[in-house]
Amino acid sequence: MEVTDIGNKEEGKGINKRRLRLTLTLQAKTVRFLHVAFDTTGDSFLAGDHHGNIYVFDISRNRFRLVQKTGQACTALAFSLRRTTEFLVALADYTIKCFDKDTKQLVSWMRGHEGAVSSISVHSSGRYAISTSSDTAQLWDLDTFQRKRKLNIRQSVGIQRVFFLPLSNTILSCFSDDSIFAWESDTLICKYQLPVPDCGPKISYKAFAVTRDGKSLAAGGRSNLLHLWCLDSKQLIRVIQMPTQVRTVRQLEFLPDSFDGGASQTLGVLSQDGVMRFINIHTCKLLFHMGSHDDAITTAAVSPNGRHVVAIMDNGSINVYIVQSLTQEVNKPPPSQVAVVSGGGADDQDLSNLKVKVRSEAVQRPAKSLGRRTQVKVLRPPAGSTAEDKENELPAGLNKKRLVALLKAFGEYPAKYRMFVWRSLLCLPENYAAYSSLTDKGLHSAYLALNDKYPIKSHKLQRGLQRVLSAFAHWAAIFGEVEYLPLVAFPFVKLFQNNPMLCFEVVATVIVNWGQHWFEYFPNPPLNILSMAENVLAHHDKELLQHLVDCGITSQLYVWPLLETLFSEVLTRDEWLRVFDNIFSNHPSFLLMTCVAYITCCREPLLLCSQKQDFEYFFHHRNNLDLGAMIKEAYRLMGSTPADIHPRTMLSDFTPLTKGQYPVFNHYPQFIVDYQSREREKIRLQEMEYLRERNILAQEEEKLTQQRAKLAAMKRELKVKELQLLDETKRRFLKHQQDLRASQVQRLDQEISRKIDLRERETAAAVQDLEVRQMELEAQRRRLEQVTNSLHSCSFLSPSLLLLIHFSLPSSLSL
Repeated sequence: MEVTDIGNKEEGKGINKRRLRLTLTLQAKTVRFLHVAFDTTGDSFLAGDHHGNIYVFDISRNRFRLVQKTGQACTALAFSLRRTTEFLVALADYTIKCFDKDTKQLVSWMRGHEGAVSSISVHSSGRYAISTSSDTAQLWDLDTFQRKRKLNIRQSVGIQRVFFLPLSNTILSCFSDDSIFAWESDTLICKYQLPVPDCGPKISYKAFAVTRDGKSLAAGGRSNLLHLWCLDSKQLIRVIQMPTQVRTVRQLEFLPDSFDGGASQTLGVLSQDGVMRFINIHTCKLLFHMGSHDDAITTAAVSPNGRHVVAIMDNGSINVYIVQSLTQEVNKPPPSQVAVVSGGGADDQDLSNLKVKVRSEAVQRPAKSLGRRTQVKVLRPPAGSTAEDKENELPAGLNKKRLVALLKAFGEYPAKYRMFVWRSLLCLPENYAAYSSLTDKGLHSAYLALNDKYPIKSHKLQRGLQRVLSAFAHWAAIFGEVEYLPLVAFPFVKLFQNNPMLCFEVVATVIVNWGQHWFEYFPNPPLNILSMAENVLAHHDKELLQHLVDCGITSQLYVWPLLETLFSEVLTRDEWLRVFDNIFSNHPSFLLMTCVAYITCCREPLLLCSQKQDFEYFFHHRNNLDLGAMIKEAYRLMGSTPADIHPRTMLSDFTPLTKGQYPVFNHYPQFIVDYQSREREKIRLQEMEYLRERNILAQEEEKLTQQRAKLAAMKRELKVKELQLLDETKRRFLKHQQDLRASQVQRLDQEISRKIDLRERETAAAVQDLEVRQMELEAQRRRLEQVTNSLHSCSFLSPSLLLLIHFSLPSSLSL
């Protein structure tokens, strides 16, 4: 095996094709590879680490190159697009980005998911892609990078995987209730649904693989059974039972070869133990395997040409396997006759008739690499072993006495084997079926709002803690009421986040053994347990206890915070692991001795405290402490405490969980739990009723708002009409005024004309009168002249007579 450390290099040589296997690691141990993806040729693959660095490895040219730094951990990769230089990467912020590996430029940025994208499936044409998260799947057009379709489902039914079938336009969607639907990618019309097997155990599909011709589907999950479906007939044609070492199937991958015509016969099965076993689905022979318990595989990718398998190991490195060097069974021509297992209708299938076991005796071992051979020596007890030696014998050939001696010599178990040692010390039964029966009941109502009280940044840890606590609540009713159960379970959930069943059994073992009598005074703290610790402290450090009593500090404040959190608040991760190496290796009373040892080792700062809030802060935060001295003190207390106050005499010895089914847990006041359960159910119903009424009220308010909006619109419309009518009235009034004034002007004109005519007539009449008068005057003047002339002719008249005549004439005729 050749090992290449790429460190901080951005390019270089990375692959020697003559070697069987290649390991790629980083100089910094904290940097781990997360995902890999092959291109369409199978000669290159992408690899992304949790720092956001994306590398491309060219197997044919023996080169690697850093092509992108995204700055975020990738959750999925795709490298089989139509434009061969482009690739898709799903990031931790729920977005998907498309980059060009040659130019290192961002091509597009696709948003729309509200959860982490778990997989990206690319159509065989390379034009379309489907991205899947736990709550939705989205179909993208990679020419325009626009979302074409979106698949939404009910929250109670999660999506396991949605992907394209090879060489077709069919989309296969697989859900958490084991239902599988096929859809037309263009119209999203459902083409068919595979019948859910109604007999046999439910295996809860988690992993899927399809042959290159798109005719066969393999599905596996929380079982060692594999279902092989024929997609043409829509029937389950075979159930393959893997070896007993397989309890959960994490990933399935068909291995293409040169003679199958797309109907792959070799299936790779990655199980919970980190071993990927390759079997022939027709003969059910185990051909070869990759990985081991010490060198476990977390995920793998098979090249399209079937020549290489790239595996990401548990330590974060990458192994590249050459398939031809592993076995001679692959790439052989198929036999001349093939027996096809057929069944009846979907309703008449019997899984027992279809079940075939994988024969492990036909394993083809991989070629041995040139290197130092590792020898393993199995320690066997002597022939004349005693009963005490038999009691110290643990599963997997371990001996408790030797483990304890190793622990006292080095202070802790090797980090690499710690989980294996813990599982052996606790004698975990690994009751998968019993655990599945608890998880199948779903989330418990007591922990639906867990995030409100215990917010956790990591969604994965949040969901894991919620599932484990729900399983406990379904196991025993009291665990739905215990407020400190999340504090007890959280460190183990964080430690076993990839194996929730082991996490559940570890916490259950801790509660049954190290948590004895914790619930007898429920809902109060366990006063009996606290009294034990207080008695031990009184015997070994009376001065410290008296100081605590003088300050009004009880054991509920200085012992219970350590117990209910299992030291997770006051110790670092490494310190916590060392402490529990010793706790799990001793009698259950050692936990109480450890609490007392922690208090006595911190006596100096405690003697300086006098306020209650100072003590509360001290027992809920990390303090300066010599952990080695604390553990030695715990062992000293364990051996020097008198029997009458020793917790060992009051606590039972270690009792492992039983195989098959978990024991009944009823060590608590049933009536109190039932009462609290009824009260909580009543509150829940009241909350539901309140939410229903609030929903109705919201709907009514929405209707009222709509009615108000309509009324406002009607008011606006009436106002507009009113304004329009007012304008029209004003216009009519102005026109009337104008008409009235025009008529008045016209009447005035007529009156003026009439008066002018009248005046003209009067003037004409006056003129005529004047003319007549003038004529009269003229006639009188002529008469007068005649008279005058006549008078002048009468000379005989005297002047006085003439004067008299003159005055007697009218003035108008006087001269």
